[in-house]
Amino acid sequence: MNYTTQMDAAKKGIITKEMEIVASKENMKVEELRELVAEGKVAIPANKNHKTLSAEGVGQGLKTKINVNLGISKDCPECEKELEKVRVALEMKAEAIMDLSNYGKTEGMRKRIVEMSTAMLGTVPIYDAVGFYDKELKDITAEEFLQVVEKHGEDGVDFITIHAGINREAIKTIKENKRLTNIVSRGGSLLFAWMELNNKENPFYEHFDKLLDICEKYDMTISLGDSLRPGSIADSTDANQIKELIVLGELTKRAWERNVQIIVEGPGHMALNEIESNMVIQKKLCHGAPFYVLGPLVTDVAPGYDHITSAIGGAIAATYGADFLCYVTPAEHLRLPNLDDMKEGIIATKIAAHAADIAKGIKGAREWDNKMSKARADIDWNTMFDLALDKEKAERYRAESKPHDEESCTMCGKMCSMRTMKKILNGEDLNILRD
Repeated sequence: MNYTTQMDAAKKGIITKEMEIVASKENMKVEELRELVAEGKVAIPANKNHKTLSAEGVGQGLKTKINVNLGISKDCPECEKELEKVRVALEMKAEAIMDLSNYGKTEGMRKRIVEMSTAMLGTVPIYDAVGFYDKELKDITAEEFLQVVEKHGEDGVDFITIHAGINREAIKTIKENKRLTNIVSRGGSLLFAWMELNNKENPFYEHFDKLLDICEKYDMTISLGDSLRPGSIADSTDANQIKELIVLGELTKRAWERNVQIIVEGPGHMALNEIESNMVIQKKLCHGAPFYVLGPLVTDVAPGYDHITSAIGGAIAATYGADFLCYVTPAEHLRLPNLDDMKEGIIATKIAAHAADIAKGIKGAREWDNKMSKARADIDWNTMFDLALDKEKAERYRAESKPHDEESCTMCGKMCSMRTMKKILNGEDLNILRD
């Protein structure tokens, strides 16, 4: 039986090879996964032209996935540095990479990432449009925006961020509900500018059916961009954010009718006490579609440490329904992240994702922690290192401060509680003062 997309196959009762791969990774029955894909509650972004992909699922009942942003800009145009980030991100087992390149002809870099990446690849086509056509934003036509989307589909991109929810009605709401930080979404601000400069409707909203034609052709998942996400805790859960979310829910249903998979993007910056309710609202308004959040950052006053403010919010968001976390690095709000920034961002986000998976009861999540705890009780350093989320750092820290007694560490020495309990329970002499 033929099918056009993962969702089309799922609705027809077909088990695809991508579903089998995801089910195996998730320790889930493939039939259970197929039903979730058919309902839109799980997305498997898998462009037909991405031949190196090892498929991942995003959504209900699955492990929380993380995304790594990278890409060239006018100030930092060196492709090789960004491709090195891709290699390291893959080594660190990031499930998704987004190429946010916004300068020059980006096709070459995008194709190289598709060729080398086993992780799913995302892009934001509107970032590419100005360089692709070598035109000012105002002069790009609606048809040309769609042609860029088609090019990304041809190149093998698995999911695309499309800011289709910021329509003329939303702009009216923006002007009537003033914000402290206005529109902080780069794609959203570009579309706002295009609409105002041309006095026209958002081309991705107006021509959403044509967009669906392209995505169905390549089985490209749409990540519905949150143009009006809050960029400060002062602006969270306001009329602008909720207005757009309602539109994104409507677009989700239209996409599903065409068997196009959807992920919905969410906040942003948000105080801790608002996160749970926002996750519930999103899932309700967007019919259980997978939810992808940037953070949320829970305070605005920690530049240089926003991987931490983001991980705090991400752990809470994923506990209450978010399925996909976009990493944030220490360089957020300050500069393009370097390789070390990227590593810190990945680790912080993986910690958040895993903490949430424990809370959600995801299969196998707690077992990892139990193995680490047993290794600590056994004072089995090699096993501890093998189980560590960041093995290199754990080994380096221990090597930098060698204990007198190899069993313990330099924090407690022979007063180590694990050492004490192990020796006493084994009927051995404790021997704290003597060599």
